[in-house]
Amino acid sequence: MRNFRLTITTCVLGMVIACSGSSVEGELLVSAAASLTNAFAEMESAFEDANPDVDVLLNLGSSSALREQILEGAPADVFASANTSNMDQVAEAGELAGDAEIFVTNSLQIAVPSGNPAGVTGLEDFTREELLIGLCAEDVPCGDFGRQALENAGVIPSIDTNEPDVRALLTKIGAGELDAGITYVTDVLSASGTVEGLHIPAEVNVVAEYPIATLTGAPNADAAAAWVEFVLSEEGQAILTSYGFTSP
Repeated sequence: MRNFRLTITTCVLGMVIACSGSSVEGELLVSAAASLTNAFAEMESAFEDANPDVDVLLNLGSSSALREQILEGAPADVFASANTSNMDQVAEAGELAGDAEIFVTNSLQIAVPSGNPAGVTGLEDFTREELLIGLCAEDVPCGDFGRQALENAGVIPSIDTNEPDVRALLTKIGAGELDAGITYVTDVLSASGTVEGLHIPAEVNVVAEYPIATLTGAPNADAAAAWVEFVLSEEGQAILTSYGFTSP
C-alpha cells in the first residue's frame, strides 16, 4: 500500500510542478530532527522522483545541534525541528526566510526492549535504581519533553545515560543496553519489533509540535520552497502520518 501511495504522491507532485511551469534542480540541503529519519527518507524518494534534477541531502540529528550548525553558518536550505524553541532561536537570529509552519505533532511513549525484561509498567519505574534508565540529553527536544512528562507525573528519575538524540537512545534500548527510556511514538513504531512502547497517560504526556521553514542563506531557495510545499501538502502529510505523526 505504501508503494502505491508513493506512486500517487509522485504523480500528483509532478503534475503540480508541470502545471505551474516551474522546475527545480541542484542539491537541496534539509536539516531535520532525528525523529523524522524514516518519514523524510520516504519523502526524499518521492520528491526526487518528481524532481529528477534535484538531489536531496538529509542532515539528521538533534534539533539543538542542527540549530547550532545553522547559527554557526553551516549551509542548509530547510530546517525542520522537533520543537518550536529551537526554531524560535533561529528566527531570532534572522536566519528564517519566512514564517515557520507547524507541519506535524508527535507524542511520547516509554520505550523498553522487546519482551520488557525488566517488567516496566509506567513512569514510576524510572525511580528504580536497579534499572538502567536513559533519556535524551537536556536541550534536545525529546530530553526536554521527557523530563517535562516525568515532572508532570511527580517522578524524580534515576538516569543512567543522556543520549545525544532520540535515535541514539532508541538504539541502546533496542540492543538491551537500557531497561527503559522515553522516546516519541513514531520512534517506537520505527524500531521493527526490537522495542515496545508503553502508554504515558494523556494528562502527563507532552505533545511535540514540529515547525519547518526555509532559511535566509539557502543555497537553493527554489528547491527549499518546493520541499516545504511538499511537506505541507496532502501527499506529504499522508507519508508523515503513515509513520505515526499527527497532522496539526
